[in-house]
Amino acid sequence: MSSEVNRQVFIVELPRGPLEERHFELREAARPEPGKGEVLTRTLYLSLDAANRAWMQGATYTAPVEAGAVMRGGTLSEVVASDDPAFAPGDVVECASGWQEYAVHRPVELRRIEPLGPLTHHLSIYGGTGLTAYFGLLEVGQPSSGETVLVSAAAGAVGNVVGQVAKIHGCRVVGVAGSDAKCAWLTQELGFDAAINYKEGPVYPAVKQACPEGVDIYFDNTGGEILEAALFRMKARGRIVCCGVVSQYDTANPSPGPRGVPGLIVTKRLRMEGFIYADYDARREVALDALAGWAREGRLVAKEDVVEGLESAPRGLIGLLHGENVGKRVVRLAPEAG
Repeated sequence: MSSEVNRQVFIVELPRGPLEERHFELREAARPEPGKGEVLTRTLYLSLDAANRAWMQGATYTAPVEAGAVMRGGTLSEVVASDDPAFAPGDVVECASGWQEYAVHRPVELRRIEPLGPLTHHLSIYGGTGLTAYFGLLEVGQPSSGETVLVSAAAGAVGNVVGQVAKIHGCRVVGVAGSDAKCAWLTQELGFDAAINYKEGPVYPAVKQACPEGVDIYFDNTGGEILEAALFRMKARGRIVCCGVVSQYDTANPSPGPRGVPGLIVTKRLRMEGFIYADYDARREVALDALAGWAREGRLVAKEDVVEGLESAPRGLIGLLHGENVGKRVVRLAPEAG
């Protein structure tokens, strides 16, 4: 296909129920050109995240996704042309080009990266995924050696990194995932102490069995039944790190909040706190240094689930919302330079 063409995926209709491929449309447009002081980028990798679906429900920590627009998403991109001296062709940058092959940016919208291993690592352990796990667990959860950490969506992008970082800090780690295969991966490959397949039966008895002394930190990626089970197993002065509610995103009828709120929060003196990793941007380099060090030592493993081609992005996101992925799901749009 000619490099003068820009393939784009539009969100043509906001879902009122589960997300479907018909809500998206692949289109072609002329490749944009940078204006004065602007930078043209070519998308190499597109990040798929459960938050993509949350943005369709209205304003969150960012503006909502609107029907009729190019679908929003974070990307790793290569600079193609630049009218700003801070960026040169061939530079690799983090940005939010959305679901398209080319995009024009203001320089302030770009962050140049120096690759630390495969570029995909900059969307997983060195990207928003790794930073979310790092700051959520260490700053909000504040773990101490010997404590029990329970993680939901533990085989997903953030959850598996949370568990690994918790193990590095001497914690006992229990993961909750959606299949026996995922549970085996968590315990056999990543060193989790136990794993629960939430699809096998009621969650609370399984959490009680896996955490007989209770839970010090619950890292919540799902909300719903798993959050409720964790609440009833929390130790006094436990911490609940609220990262996401993937069980509630892809529905028009989210289930009501868990029982035990606020009663258990009061009687157990729990701390329940939400966050986004951008809250800690001033300490980004500290976190990246730590994550890179653990990766070099073999204590932190990057797991990526790569989907090929822009046209696969809608199906890839829908699959992610249904728990298909193990690790961080990304879409490869173009070969890396060099």
